Amino acid sequence: MSEQPEISRRLEVALTATQAAAELIMPHYQSADLAVESKGDESPVTVADKGAEKLIRERLFDVFPDDSVLGEEFDDVEGTSGYRWVLDPIDGTKSFIHGVPLFGTLAGLEYDGRLVAGVCRFPALNEVVYASLGEGAWWQRRDQKPVAARVSDISDMSQALFCTTTITRWEQIGRTEAFHDLCTKSKLTRGWGDCYGHILVATGRAEVMIDPELSAWDCAALIPIMVEAGGDFVDWTGKRSMHSGNGLSVNAALKDEILAILQ
Repeated sequence: MSEQPEISRRLEVALTATQAAAELIMPHYQSADLAVESKGDESPVTVADKGAEKLIRERLFDVFPDDSVLGEEFDDVEGTSGYRWVLDPIDGTKSFIHGVPLFGTLAGLEYDGRLVAGVCRFPALNEVVYASLGEGAWWQRRDQKPVAARVSDISDMSQALFCTTTITRWEQIGRTEAFHDLCTKSKLTRGWGDCYGHILVATGRAEVMIDPELSAWDCAALIPIMVEAGGDFVDWTGKRSMHSGNGLSVNAALKDEILAILQ
């Protein structure tokens, strides 16, 4: 795409910014004096969430002052460049609060309404998965060289690993039957939730990750990563969107079967 140099520049800055955010987050991880507040929707937030998003915004605006930003913790900023960042400083705050290392820092990049790049960094695991459209998805663990992130080619649900964040969300929307159907048909079901479950699919370690409830900042970074990894991130109707309120990551071979169960 003609915008690729600009997208690549932004991806590099996002990788650096999320690494700086990880370094800010980690002193708070498993801290005995971590203070937890409740937001208006009763979801938790910590000083680490707010500090990390503030830092990422500052790093991005230092280089791209005309870009827009949509983030979980602070007000939207409207820019003029056509690019918009969609940020979740700690996706999986509940895991973070409980000292579980499966939380991630998400930065998605949208250009003229299309999600074109994404970064998902796991501060406690020292791993990052990132992608830009047409340039592949990449997985870097610690200081190792990045390797291609690819979905699995498993096409039989009886051999698939199915992940979800929490059973109660399925119950709240009256879809426990679909949940139990997925559990029965899958080889293994695990609650490795939030962005970690989606990245398990992108790196070929799971086949299906489904969330009945998602916000835009939960999805934006995942869409380009999943597409470039050879799978897809779609809502329960099959539409590739960050605004539907739900979503699933799935490998290419099982996509139609999973959507049929959900619909």
